[in-house]
Amino acid sequence: MQPLTKALTGALTAGVLAVGALVAGPGVADAGTPDRLSAGPSATPAARIDWKPCPDHPTAECGTLRLPVDWSDPAGEKFDMAVARRKATDPDRRVGALLVNPGGPGDPGVDFTLTRAPGQFSEELQARFDIVGFDPRGVGLSQPVKCSTELLGRAPSPYPRDQAEFDRLAAYNRELREDCRRHSGPIFDHADTLGVVRDMEALRRALGEEKLNYFGHSYGTLIGEQYAELYGDRIRAMALTANIDHSLGTRDFMVSSAVAAEDSFHQFVKWCERSPSCALHGRDVTAVWDRLLARADRGEIRDPENPGRTLSGNDISFFAFRYKFYGPDYDELADYVAALEARTGRSSRVEPQPGASGAAPAADDSEQRTTAQPFAAVFCQDWRIRPKDYKEFARLTAAELRAAPHMRGSPRVHAAMAGCVGWPDEVNNPQHRLRITGAPEILMLHSRHDPANNYAWATNVHRQTRDTTVLLTYEGAGHSVYGRGDCTRGAVDDYLIGLKVPEDGSSCPAVDPGA
Repeated sequence: MQPLTKALTGALTAGVLAVGALVAGPGVADAGTPDRLSAGPSATPAARIDWKPCPDHPTAECGTLRLPVDWSDPAGEKFDMAVARRKATDPDRRVGALLVNPGGPGDPGVDFTLTRAPGQFSEELQARFDIVGFDPRGVGLSQPVKCSTELLGRAPSPYPRDQAEFDRLAAYNRELREDCRRHSGPIFDHADTLGVVRDMEALRRALGEEKLNYFGHSYGTLIGEQYAELYGDRIRAMALTANIDHSLGTRDFMVSSAVAAEDSFHQFVKWCERSPSCALHGRDVTAVWDRLLARADRGEIRDPENPGRTLSGNDISFFAFRYKFYGPDYDELADYVAALEARTGRSSRVEPQPGASGAAPAADDSEQRTTAQPFAAVFCQDWRIRPKDYKEFARLTAAELRAAPHMRGSPRVHAAMAGCVGWPDEVNNPQHRLRITGAPEILMLHSRHDPANNYAWATNVHRQTRDTTVLLTYEGAGHSVYGRGDCTRGAVDDYLIGLKVPEDGSSCPAVDPGA
C-alpha cells in the first residue's frame, strides 16, 4: 500500500489531481466560444517523426514531433512532443493508428502506451491498430512544467479558515505560478487543452493518417471533445470514457464533484452491508467512518505507513477517494478503515530527514531543485475558477460539505480550485457549451457511480451533442470503464474496429463484486 502521507503530499500540496466530476443537473456557464477556438492554419507541410526503438521497450517505437509552443505564432519557439507507438500485431488487418490519452491532466501518454496499453486493450484491438500515445505539452517528456521542490513543500492548506489565510493562499499561488513559469519557460502559458488539440491534429498528419482514431479517458475526453469542435470532419472514430463536461460554472463544478464522491461512499457502504468479506460487515459503516474522521481531526489517528505522523479527516477521505473508490477496491478500503480504527495516539511533528522534501537539495543538482508539476498550468488555464475572497471560497466549501457530508466534498477538486486562487482572471480555454459539427458518431461510455466524474456530466455533454454522440452506461462503480467486462470492452472494440455503434441509451451490467 502506498504511504498515505507521501501520496497526500504529492497530490494536495501541488494540486496534482486528475480532475473530473461534474454536475447533477443544469447550470451551464457558457462563456461563449473562446477566440482561440478555431482550427487555425493547417496547410503547412506535415512534420515528420524519426521513429527509433524505445530504450527500455525495444518492441515499441519512440520519437518526437517538433511543434510550436504558441499555435498563434507557428514560426516562434518550438518544443518536442514525445510520442510512442506499438504497431498493429496483425499488419494485414490493420485499420490505422489509434491515438490515446489516459487522462490527468498530467498522465503521460508515452508511459501509458509502453507499460499499460498492452494489458488494458484487447488483443483484437492491438492487432488492428497502431497504439500511439503522446505526452501532452508540459507533461512527461514533452518539455514538462517544473517548479521549485522547496516551494512546493511550503504549500499552505487548501482549506483557509479566514480572509488572512485566504490571502496567504493567493500569495503562495502567485509565487508558485511565477516560479513554475521561470523554471518551465513559455510552454507554461500555453499548456491548456486547446494547444494539445492542435498538437494532436499535427500528430495525425505526421502519422500520415487521413482520419483520426482516438481513445480518450477522463481528462482525455476533453481533448477529444475539443478536437471534435475544431476538426470534426477529420475524425473516423472517437471513443470517450469517463467524460468531462467543460460547460459548468464554479459552483456547479464543485457541488457536482462532491455529489459524485458522496455517491461512491454510499456505494461502499451498501457493498459492506451485503458482503460478508467486508471487514466492517454487520456494523453501521457510516457511523464508524464518521467517528474515525472526527478522531483523526483531534489528532488521534496515526498514519500506518509513518507512525510518527497523525492523519486528518481530510487525509483519510482523500485516500479513500483516490486510491480505493477508483477501482473500486472496497475490500482493501474496509480493511484499511478497520485498521485505522484501532490506531490511537497523538504525535509531534517529525523533522525532515535527509532527502525529504524539507531538506536542502544539493547545490549542483537541478533535478533535485525542481519537480515536474503540470497540473495547475493546465487546469487553471482550462477553467475559469477564481474565488475572489474568503467569503466566496467559504460559500463554495459549505456547498461542497452539504452535498457530501461524509466525504467532506470532493477532496481532489477542492484542492484544484484552491490551486487557482490568486491566478489572473484571463483563461486561455474558458468553459463553454460544446458545438460539434461535421463529426461522425462519437461513442461515450460512463460509469453510473463514477467517483470522480459525475454521471450527470456525461448526460449533460450528450445533451449538448445529441446529433453527434451516443452514450452507453456502465451500471457499476469505479472510474475506469473500458475493461469492466465483455460488454464495455466489446462495445468499444466493435465501434473502433468496425464502426458499429451501440444503441443510444443502452447499458452494460455491473460485473464485479465491488461494483
